[in-house]
Amino acid sequence: MPEQKYEHLLDRFLKYVKVETRSNENSDTLPSNPAETDFLKDLATELKDLGVSNVRFNKAGTYLLATLPANVDEKVPALGLITHVDTADFNAHNVSPQVVDDYDGQKIQLDDEGKYYLDPAQFPALKNYTGDTLITTDGSTLLGADDKSGVAEVVTLLAYLLKHPEIKHGTIQAGFGTDEEIGIGAAHFDPAEFGADFAYTVDGGPLGELEYETFNAAAAYVDIDGTDSHTGTAKGVMVNAIKLGIQLQNSLPTHDAPELTQGREGFFHIYQFEGKTDHAHLAYLIRDFDRHQLEVRKQMLKDAVKDINDSLGEERVHLKLVDQYYNLKDALTDHMDVVELAKQAIEDLGIKPDIYPVRGGTDGSTISYKGLPTPNLFAGGENMHSRYEFVSLQTMEKVIDVLLQINKLNVERAK
Repeated sequence: MPEQKYEHLLDRFLKYVKVETRSNENSDTLPSNPAETDFLKDLATELKDLGVSNVRFNKAGTYLLATLPANVDEKVPALGLITHVDTADFNAHNVSPQVVDDYDGQKIQLDDEGKYYLDPAQFPALKNYTGDTLITTDGSTLLGADDKSGVAEVVTLLAYLLKHPEIKHGTIQAGFGTDEEIGIGAAHFDPAEFGADFAYTVDGGPLGELEYETFNAAAAYVDIDGTDSHTGTAKGVMVNAIKLGIQLQNSLPTHDAPELTQGREGFFHIYQFEGKTDHAHLAYLIRDFDRHQLEVRKQMLKDAVKDINDSLGEERVHLKLVDQYYNLKDALTDHMDVVELAKQAIEDLGIKPDIYPVRGGTDGSTISYKGLPTPNLFAGGENMHSRYEFVSLQTMEKVIDVLLQINKLNVERAK
């Protein structure tokens, strides 16, 4: 095992990622996968064994909360650190992480057959990690660094502060959530239950990332009722649901797709299309940095559905729209001091802050709109949600360095 700056950080991460906790958007339960609750129960036991106090579930049973009481006399704003335990919709069964010590900058073979490689020619960011200890997949699953790297980092931070009482800190509230990957994780988060004055989600990517501008996001689910019949007698009878789905997709702007957009450009992303002649189902992600333009896009889809139904003379295409989260930046307009605190902490450690509009979202978006300002900090993962996911142990250690520095600055500014 490679040398570790923070005791048990790597051990924790390897243990966590081996537990399948993939969230399920087709579930009606909270959390969406019982395995998430089981994971949190084990995590609760671990935190209690470390000596963390007030370990409890929130009322909805969707977050495990824990408190590290202040060890200073002066009043210091309570710092919140939030992560999520679920992983994305890619194979997460039997995750078998591989540890590559002292990475040499060359291709890394992931599977025994040599079908999958982490190749710097395909993933140039690998060159940034020469000499680091990397944790990769075996090519058959995702890794789960999103966001079990964040979970391991926050738990390790709490353990480190308990072991080093000479480090002064205010109250630190930790929250470990569920169902972030399906966009509903923070819906049942209650800032009053949590008890922090400001917070960060530790759920970002590579070294230095600090995110406070995200997409506005909605999801669209389309169900189409067709009519099947024998092809020999189909005239005037058959209504092909698959063709209607194709018609709907072709009515949307061709360029407005994730693979053709960048920066602050929005899109429609069709990520599911299933069906037969008599029924089809389509699922979309709708994204835009401008809140008004998100509404324009939603209306565009409504109009396309209406046009098809009008042409049929009956309602066969059914649309369900669900808002998922809104641009984090709008909620932080009056709380940029929280962003500046993290930026200073990152710079104090000689790390260049990487601040850009993130083409995604975090639980911090929803939580910030609930009144708790919550930007997003890097957790270390690269190529997330895929078999090519990896994370650097040294970057994970630097996350903890930044969290310690945020705590230090928070204490100092309260004096």
